[in-house]
Amino acid sequence: MKGSHAHLAIAGVDIILRVTPNARRRAIEGDAPDLRAYVIAPPADGAANAAVQDLLAEALGVAKTRLVLVSGVTSRIKRFRLL
Repeated sequence: MKGSHAHLAIAGVDIILRVTPNARRRAIEGDAPDLRAYVIAPPADGAANAAVQDLLAEALGVAKTRLVLVSGVTSRIKRFRLL
């Protein structure tokens, strides 16, 4: 999965995805603008947000510190900005 969505790794771009927490797998499916993220972490105490950030960074082939959650802290629809 490393770099599987590297074509989206453009500085300054916003990446919008729909998140499914408590999933049985860890994956990103689809392509922009219809990205879906599945994480094993529960949606409590920001665990799912951190898991999505890690997963998205891995899929883009960038450091997770380059991804900032812009909106969707408590929503299933998340917007990350790549710095």
